Amino acid sequence: MRCEWCLNDELYIKYHDYEWGKPNYDDKVLYEFLVLESMQAGLSWLTILKKREAFRKAFADFDYYQVAKFHEKRIEELLMDSNIIRNRRKIEAAINNAQRFIEVQKEFGSFAQYLWGFVNNRPIINHYNNIYEIPTKTVLSDKIALDFKKRGFKFLGTTIIYSYLQAIGIINDHIDKCSFKYQNQGDLGGEC
Repeated sequence: MRCEWCLNDELYIKYHDYEWGKPNYDDKVLYEFLVLESMQAGLSWLTILKKREAFRKAFADFDYYQVAKFHEKRIEELLMDSNIIRNRRKIEAAINNAQRFIEVQKEFGSFAQYLWGFVNNRPIINHYNNIYEIPTKTVLSDKIALDFKKRGFKFLGTTIIYSYLQAIGIINDHIDKCSFKYQNQGDLGGEC
């Protein structure tokens, strides 16, 4: 059994089974999903998954130190890359967010430490019977989005943050009958 949102595409199924809702503490992956989630705004997640490898190539394998140094010439090159989402505001946000990401790392030791600190290093496992019960934002996503904004992050409102938290496993919204709900949850004690 799987959550029904992923059943129409093999790429969706793979993402659902092996990534979505699984706790992640790797700063590089956390940055990758920040970029992908902000790129997804107004589009389907499947569109982003299909372009994921192109994003990886365009954004220096999600090396946030390199992305933080992207300049206007690189932005213009990215705007010509038909393999990614060519939205100037989203591209500029990815660069800005890499810079803010590094600032957070310096302050907290890692981005994972900062982010998982919002939930005391323990994932939130919600219990829903179907995908229609799953919210698009919560008090937690509001709180994190507000903190991101105060820190200068761009293009990351509460709805995008909620999707981000699901993607990186801070929130596990697999429906209760999903066979993958508790797979890859580790010891649930946090690894930051």
